[in-house]
Amino acid sequence: MSEQKLYYIYILASRSRAIYIGVTGFLMARVLKHRSGEASSFTRKYKIHRLVYFEAFYSVAAAIARETELKKWRRQKKVALIVRENPTWKDLAAEWGRPAVMKLDDKAGSSPSLRLGSE
Repeated sequence: MSEQKLYYIYILASRSRAIYIGVTGFLMARVLKHRSGEASSFTRKYKIHRLVYFEAFYSVAAAIARETELKKWRRQKKVALIVRENPTWKDLAAEWGRPAVMKLDDKAGSSPSLRLGSE
């Protein structure tokens, strides 16, 4: 059974709460591109790279239609959408792109076990 492709609309914000709305088929890759300064001159200029909101769709047409709808909204309505789902404007992708660290737990009398963690 094959997985159905998902498409995303996303809202990024800067620390000063400037916002950017986009659409993508690969959310993690796109957010990481914004963070590295490769995705948009606007997001690079204003340091907009914190993922504060996203929605997923099975249809690219539906995702593009939603992006278009959100971009037409006044800022106040966009902010209300973010606050409703993410009141503190937490970066929903804060851990994305960080290396995974593998740790061996070597306890006496047992086999080493593998654990994933981040440092």
